[in-house]
Amino acid sequence: MQPLISVIIPVYNHAHTLKRSIESIFNQTYRPLEVIVVNDGSTDNFEEVVKDCLLITDGDCIGAGSVLSVISQPNSGAPVARNRGFASSKGEYVIFWDADTLAHPQMLQKMFTYLQKHPEASYAYSQFKFGWKRIKSQHFDAEKLKKVNYIDVTSLIRRSALAVIPSVVEGSLSNTVGPFDASLKRFQDWDLWLSMLEQGKTGVFIPEVLYEKVVGSREGISTWLPKFIYQLPWKTKDVKKYEEAKQIIVKKHSLSS
Repeated sequence: MQPLISVIIPVYNHAHTLKRSIESIFNQTYRPLEVIVVNDGSTDNFEEVVKDCLLITDGDCIGAGSVLSVISQPNSGAPVARNRGFASSKGEYVIFWDADTLAHPQMLQKMFTYLQKHPEASYAYSQFKFGWKRIKSQHFDAEKLKKVNYIDVTSLIRRSALAVIPSVVEGSLSNTVGPFDASLKRFQDWDLWLSMLEQGKTGVFIPEVLYEKVVGSREGISTWLPKFIYQLPWKTKDVKKYEEAKQIIVKKHSLSS
C-alpha cells in the first residue's frame, strides 16, 4: 500500500471552483488520499457546495475510499488556514492545494514517483498553467530561488521535511502552528522554500504541466501580471504592493535585493 498523501485546501469565497478542484483530486490515480478543506470564514455559498463535495466520497463515486473533512475558522488568512489543515493532517506526504487548482489525473502519482527516484529532495514541483499562460519554472537552483520564486505552493512535500513554526498574526500568536509564516500577506510559498533551503532542503523539478489555475475568480490565491508591467517607468498600485511584499522577504532571509 502506498503512503497517505494529505491534500490541504484553504478556501475563502471560492465555492464556485471548489467542487471542480476536489473532483480533480479524487480523479487522481494515486491512493490513498485525505483531503482537508479549511473554510477561512467564507461568506459565499461554501456550505452548499461542500455538502455536494462530501457526497463524492460515498458509494461508488470517484472519491470512494478517500477521506474528505472540513474545518471552519474565522477569516484569518491563507497561511493560518494552511497551518490549521496541516495540524489536522496525518499523511506522510503533504500538498497545499489552492481552491482554484485543477489537476491532471496523474499529477500526484508523478510527483510521488519523482520523490522516490530522488530521495535527496524534500519536495517535488512542476510547471502549471494560469489560464492560457504557461508559468515558467526550472530545475532547482538555490541561487536563482534567492532572487525569484519559481516554485508554486502546490508541490508535494515530505512531511518529515516541514518545520513547525509559531504563526504570528498582528503581533500575537494564533491558535495554530505550522510551516507557514502567518504574518506575511504575500510570498508565503517563497518564504517556505527559502526557509527550507536554509535548512539544506531542496526540491526536484518535473518538466511538464501537471495542473492549471482558474483565472479571474478573485484577488488573492491566484494573481498574475505580465512581466512588462513591472518594467514600466511608472509603478501601478499592484506593482508597489508586490515590491513592498518582496522587500519583507528580502529582509527576513537576508537576500540581496
